[in-house]
Amino acid sequence: MSDYHTKTLNAALRLLSDSSFLPVAVKHLSNNVDAINKELGEAVLAEIPAFSESNNPEILPDLARHGPEHTVEILRLLGGGSVGDFKFVQEHARRRAEQRFPLETTLHAYRCGHKVFSRWMREATLTAASSPKDATANVAAVADFTMEYTDTISTIFASTYLAQSRLLADVEGDQRAELLTILLDGYDESDGRVAKILRNAGYLDRRQSFCVVLAQSVDPAEMLNPNRARRLADAIDKALQRSAARRLIDIRNNKVTMVFSGVRRVSGWTAPHTELAKGIKTKLSMIGNAVLIGISDDVPSTSRIPTAHKEALLALELANVSHRVVQFSEIPTQRLMLHLAGEEFQRALPPWSDEFYVADDKAKGVLIATLRAYANANMNVLKAAENLSVHANTIYSRLRKIYDITHLDAKSFHPLTELLIVADCRHHSADRHIRED
Repeated sequence: MSDYHTKTLNAALRLLSDSSFLPVAVKHLSNNVDAINKELGEAVLAEIPAFSESNNPEILPDLARHGPEHTVEILRLLGGGSVGDFKFVQEHARRRAEQRFPLETTLHAYRCGHKVFSRWMREATLTAASSPKDATANVAAVADFTMEYTDTISTIFASTYLAQSRLLADVEGDQRAELLTILLDGYDESDGRVAKILRNAGYLDRRQSFCVVLAQSVDPAEMLNPNRARRLADAIDKALQRSAARRLIDIRNNKVTMVFSGVRRVSGWTAPHTELAKGIKTKLSMIGNAVLIGISDDVPSTSRIPTAHKEALLALELANVSHRVVQFSEIPTQRLMLHLAGEEFQRALPPWSDEFYVADDKAKGVLIATLRAYANANMNVLKAAENLSVHANTIYSRLRKIYDITHLDAKSFHPLTELLIVADCRHHSADRHIRED
């Protein structure tokens, strides 16, 4: 307890101890302990529904025990006892933090208790007062004591609760980080310690399926700020609160890293569910525009989670502002190959590729757009022209221009395939530069 609260509470007690009414008042309170405790419990339950509505079976018994502890402490102090460290308040605060019971709810209960104790002590002082003047002075002294007492226990409770919450968060963070490391980096199945950790965390149930999700800000530099990265993780966690899938979320390698698990099959006789990642993607699509997200495919066991992690990383690398949420299974094979080939493939492009890119830029992108439309129309010029809202002769003219530059006839399958790969290579390169910028 702080020196300030010790001094102020002692000062309030000195004012009371100098009054002749105190012994009579203490006797009155002692004779009505049961009534005070009953009124205290009823007042808290009537004014604060959170206690009755809690599903935690320990909340109401703790409340019934903690209220009378204050009655005992107040009588001890009024009887001449010295101000202590309020260990019973600290212990109650630690239990409440461990139960995740809201801090403000208990502080509200203390304010209710203040009203009850104030009324009983005021009644006791008026009973003992010898004159109206004495009554006024006594009531003022009692009001000062009850106020200081409530302020002291509220401060002790809040500081202990927050300290315990931080401690629990640190412990959970360490456990979460260790669990993520085991799941994402892989583990030796003969390691009994690791097996125990996974079993206790519920990850060795063979009926589960898993997927990995990685997220980061559109601006990667944002993730270097721990507070901003944590806010992003908390926002994603909040958006997924109604999801039936279990989730493990933390910041890892400057990315919000998530491992999701769900029941793959209820029993050996039921068909497996294979849409965990798909359902997660639907929910994550609601996240703000400033977030890029990569999602793996479903995997059937913890041993496959490292593979899912690599899939999520590839999907994240291919996400951009126009396609923010990418699932690995939805990445076209050609685009994936170009991404994996990277700069090596860039250096192997044919000599005519630069001239082709320049010509497409001058034509405002219509050359590559024509190649894509022609391919999407199954190499049908009339259908491609219809889709582009141009005359068929325009399609022929553009294909001729492409031939003049590349010496590849796009009306044939293999040349068209090569042209599309070169076009996609440029598109992929542009996406990468946008992310890097």
